[in-house]
Amino acid sequence: GYRVSLQGNFFGRNHTYITFPEYNPCKHIKLDPPANIQSNVTASKCQIWWSVPWYLVEILQYELQYKEYSMPWETALNKTPSSSLPQIEIEATELRSGITYIARLRCKVSENEDSYHSQWSEWSQTTVFQRPGIPKLSEKILNTRTMQFLFIPLSFGALLYLFWNCKLSSSCFLTSGQKASPVLTFPHQLLSFSHSIICTMGILR
Repeated sequence: GYRVSLQGNFFGRNHTYITFPEYNPCKHIKLDPPANIQSNVTASKCQIWWSVPWYLVEILQYELQYKEYSMPWETALNKTPSSSLPQIEIEATELRSGITYIARLRCKVSENEDSYHSQWSEWSQTTVFQRPGIPKLSEKILNTRTMQFLFIPLSFGALLYLFWNCKLSSSCFLTSGQKASPVLTFPHQLLSFSHSIICTMGILR
């Protein structure tokens, strides 16, 4: 270790003050923050990785903070990697779909390391990422399905409308000139209309 002292001249006399009788630089380290922080998002997770000097990789621990881009850092969530590897994963279930996030990182010597001790570094530069939104049906598919759902009830309604108007109108005749019987049942009349009846609906004129 080292002995750290301060010397000064006070009132014409030199004085020496012992500040640290035994100072070990290895126990008072402040590292540079991780560099080159990058991210990649898939459907199942977000991967974040960074760079540190190779000779420090095995003795460092990290703390990650991430938050929604528009929110203050006071609301950020913290995450600690389970190993000393310079990478971490965030599960997709921890992220809101379609929301932009921002993350930063800091490091220090691991608590399990006996030879060195340090305080947390400053926060690193940030990386921005976004969980993909849920794909939406295209307008074409949506319109096709809508038409499929509407076609049956609209067709039924049109036939019902045709039936009742032909039943009530006095100008609905068979092709032979005979007047249509008003006592025909609904299914029988629809079948007759589709094969042998030409109907002129006076009510729609």
